[in-house]
Amino acid sequence: MTRMHFDGAIFDMDGVITDTAAVHFSAWKITFDAYFQQIEAKVGRSFREFTRDDYMSFVDGRPRYDGVAAFLASRGLALPMGNPEDAPGDSSVCGVGNRKDAAFNRLIEMDGVEVFDSSVVLIRDLCAKGVRVGIATSSKNCDLVLRKAGLAWLFQTSVDGITAAELKLKGKPAPDIFTLACDRLGATADRTVIVEDAVSGIQAGVRGGFGLVLGVARDGNEEELRRNGAGLIVSDLSQISAEQIDRWFALRSAAQPATAIARHK
Repeated sequence: MTRMHFDGAIFDMDGVITDTAAVHFSAWKITFDAYFQQIEAKVGRSFREFTRDDYMSFVDGRPRYDGVAAFLASRGLALPMGNPEDAPGDSSVCGVGNRKDAAFNRLIEMDGVEVFDSSVVLIRDLCAKGVRVGIATSSKNCDLVLRKAGLAWLFQTSVDGITAAELKLKGKPAPDIFTLACDRLGATADRTVIVEDAVSGIQAGVRGGFGLVLGVARDGNEEELRRNGAGLIVSDLSQISAEQIDRWFALRSAAQPATAIARHK
C-alpha cells in the first residue's frame, strides 16, 4: 500500500454523510414556529416564522442549546438556561432544545435516514488506503442516526454532543470535538482533513490547525465557506477522491520548505 501524505479524515455528520440537516431544519422549524406563535401572540407582535437563513446563521453546526440561545438572542429574547433534564417545552433554553430533540426523533422514526452515497464511497476509499476515519458532530443523536443508516461500522472513532457534554468540551466554532477525534485516531492535526458543511465547523477546523478543511457547499454557499477558511470546496463529495486529497497534502508539504526559506531571506 502506497503511504499517503495524510493520516486522518474527520467527517461532520449532518449534511455531510447523512441528509439529516434537512430533518434538523424541519425539527427546529416545528419547535421555533410553535414557540414564537405562542410568545408573539402574548405581546401582540405579528408572527415571524423560522427560516432556512435563521437555521444557517444561528443553529447549523452548533450544539443544540447554543443554537437555541443564539436564535432567541437574534429575536431579542433570552431564557434561563435550565438543565438538560427539563421537560420538552419548559420555559428554558434546555426545555426548548429538548422539544426540538423530541421532534427530531419523531421525524427520524417516521421517515428514516437519507444517506449521501458519494460520502460513503469516499470514506470506503480512504479506509482502503489506510487513512484513519472518524466522525465528529455536535449532534447528540449520532448513535441513533448512524444505527438507522447502517453506517456505524465505517468509523474508527465517534465524538458527538453527548461526549462533548460529558467531557465539557466547547462547541463549534471551537475545535475541541475535532481535536479529540484526531487524538483518538492517533493522527496529528496537520496531517488530518476535516470535512464540514457548516460555517461554524469550517471555523473550528481552521482554529484547530488541521492540514485541510474541506467544505461541502450543498446550499450554494461556496463563497461563505471560502471566506471562513475552507481550503477546498465541493458541492458533493463525488467531486473529490482520496487521491486528490493526498495530492493537496503533497503539494502543501512540497511548498512549505520553500516558504520557510523565503521567510528567512
